Amino acid sequence: MLERAARQFPAVILTGPRQSGKTTLLKRVFGGTARYVSLDPPDVREAATVDPRGFLAAFPAPVIFDEIQYAPNLLPYIKEQIDERRSEAGQFLLTGSQNLLLASRVSESLAGRAAMLRLLPLSNREVRGHPHAPLPWDLASRSPARMTPGCSDLWENVVRGWYPELAATPHRDVALWHSSYTQTYLERDVRSLREIGDLTSFQSFLRALAARNGQLLSLSGLSRDLGIAVNTVKAWLGVLEASYQVVVLRPYHANVSKRLVKTPKVYFTDTGTVCHLAGLKDPEHAASGPMGGSLMETVVLMEIVKTLVNRGEEPAVYFWRTSAGSEVDFLVEHGGELVPREVKLSSTARPSMANEIRAFQSEFGEKAAAGYVVHPGATRLPLAAKVTALPFGEL
Repeated sequence: MLERAARQFPAVILTGPRQSGKTTLLKRVFGGTARYVSLDPPDVREAATVDPRGFLAAFPAPVIFDEIQYAPNLLPYIKEQIDERRSEAGQFLLTGSQNLLLASRVSESLAGRAAMLRLLPLSNREVRGHPHAPLPWDLASRSPARMTPGCSDLWENVVRGWYPELAATPHRDVALWHSSYTQTYLERDVRSLREIGDLTSFQSFLRALAARNGQLLSLSGLSRDLGIAVNTVKAWLGVLEASYQVVVLRPYHANVSKRLVKTPKVYFTDTGTVCHLAGLKDPEHAASGPMGGSLMETVVLMEIVKTLVNRGEEPAVYFWRTSAGSEVDFLVEHGGELVPREVKLSSTARPSMANEIRAFQSEFGEKAAAGYVVHPGATRLPLAAKVTALPFGEL
């Protein structure tokens, strides 16, 4: 996807959370042809700000500009250069870790000239070395006899998280890494996106949000518990979403406008971040404790999201909940259908696990596709008509 975009657009902007591997990926793919320049050092940033035309002349295309959000004033001048050679693809390769800031700047300066891609932490398939496994909705065509590898290391990965540096260095101190990551994130991204005077309150907000991971989020309830204004909670949640630390999941409703006013769920992008903020250090405790279910949901949700993002698709994922109490964890909108995904913590699949999906299929008729109950076990088997128990290892 990255190479294809660079062949079709004059500029490519690769966004994603800090430490997701953006710089490493660009260097590996384009390092032989494009010069690398980091805009993180203050002196480089100042040079780009004071004399943007001179700066671009000193680093002619093709060039990789890392952390472009630190010098957004460069974008209009990049546009100027692109317009002089509009037919030439792959001139500027940019990275950034702040979605909303970059999106607004790009729409102003590089509309139609830049492809925006995202790089999230590693998926389970990438960690296990199966980057080309099929999407979940393709599994119906596969033989039921095909068994997946065991998931005995799943909960170790849940606590550890899915960032490339941790995957590449298995003996790294996980607690120290996540502590440093959180502090760096607080000091840099948070303050650059929004002026937050009391970082201690923001840290309390992070921990409180982690404890509510995967739950219906009451902004007023969180505001009341923390003793801060509702508007502050909204703003801080926006900061987390803009810097790819959380995914806000909305309930599915046929009326699109109604989805926006219903109570959402919030999931952290990385389970390692959740476990660190919640004080979970032991895999067994994480699996058997009160957050086990929401952590398993987070792993499944992010596997779906990462698969779609890595294919260059915009994830359309929701949850389904009725006033009567019926609920399906995830609905993936694909090809005009809604693919239901229910997540279970038990490794033993039982027919009753299909009840929520069957209720959903009954209500939505032909719009509802075949569904899957995803579990941490190793057995794939039918639970009901159009409902299959699917091991997480097959996602």
